Amino acid sequence: MRYEEMGLTEGDFYSRNFEKGARDDTLILNLGPQHPATHGVLRIIVEMDGEYVIRAEPVIGYLHRMHEKMAEGRQIYQYIPNMGRVDYGHALGWNWALVGAVERLAGFEVPERAEYIRVITTELNRITSHLLWWGAFTLDLGAITPIMYAFDDREQLLDILQIATGSRLTHSSLRIGGVCADINDRFIEACKAFIPHFRARLPMYRDLVTGNIILRKRLEGVGVFDADLLRRYGASGPVVRGSGIAYDIRKAEKLSVYDRFDWSVAVRSEGDSMARYLVRMDEMEQSLNIVEQALDSLPAGKVMMPKAPKVTWAVPKGESYFAFEGARGKVGIHLVSDGGKNPYKIKLRSPCFSNLSLFAEAAQGTLLADALAILGSLDLVIPEIDR
Repeated sequence: MRYEEMGLTEGDFYSRNFEKGARDDTLILNLGPQHPATHGVLRIIVEMDGEYVIRAEPVIGYLHRMHEKMAEGRQIYQYIPNMGRVDYGHALGWNWALVGAVERLAGFEVPERAEYIRVITTELNRITSHLLWWGAFTLDLGAITPIMYAFDDREQLLDILQIATGSRLTHSSLRIGGVCADINDRFIEACKAFIPHFRARLPMYRDLVTGNIILRKRLEGVGVFDADLLRRYGASGPVVRGSGIAYDIRKAEKLSVYDRFDWSVAVRSEGDSMARYLVRMDEMEQSLNIVEQALDSLPAGKVMMPKAPKVTWAVPKGESYFAFEGARGKVGIHLVSDGGKNPYKIKLRSPCFSNLSLFAEAAQGTLLADALAILGSLDLVIPEIDR
């Protein structure tokens, strides 16, 4: 129930009633803005009847940095590093959405080798993102050990990505018309060594965590999302694929060279928190398959298009939209240019904003502990929501 339905003004609701509870028999709790389970400065106002959630209201804006406004005052090349600050978990996915929007507007063709390098590095970055989620999610549920294993494997991947991108977290190596640099033998050898190592680790992950009866009892049947709920809020990514909707932009739009590889969209039909967990575990295996095939068939050639635009290049007049399947869902960039060196407008489509929006409805009537499990199963990155 919102404050209007309780016969309250907004001022009363956000002051006196926070302290005493919206009604005499309920209690108002604040999850956040500094709370371990919110993974950043996210605040959730929870009205409780005993252990049960009557109402959960996400409050965002504590981390707002005006990324969309900053685009208007920067040349497009200067804006590329912003993408790694929107989503530090899957920075290259946002990189790709931005340069893809510019390339679509300008009609640029990216060299084949550059497309392969984009796929390889972006899929490795997807695995690092899922490992970060896996370790933090299990930690939220009370398991301390898994995050140690997750960060062990993730650190190895970050070392590999550092060779290709020059950074360990906020990668910004994609360029308009290609990538900033070619990959070398050291990178390729490190990737080929990591793939069998990680494949051997995944069964241990299943034995240690996925098959653990405590985890399954915490997640199975908890936070079941149906297709109607997901469509109403515009959810995407593993959140919808955990409810039987096999939509992945890489497949649906035949993005880049993804259709040249043998891989499948990870999907589960149960719709609960466990299904969303399993989708991400499956996706890490599929990303390994993609990277392995891309390395084996890596073509020779240049990594930047001929006569690639310079830093002072003016974006052609017009508008375009480009979407990429990020680790958390559909990343979209709507670019509007008036022909100047700076974009006229850029609108960022954040999957986490849509995925978080359904939480208020999904959490009603659940136990508080289950609400935290549902929240963790969404894999939220708060800087992406606030932008």
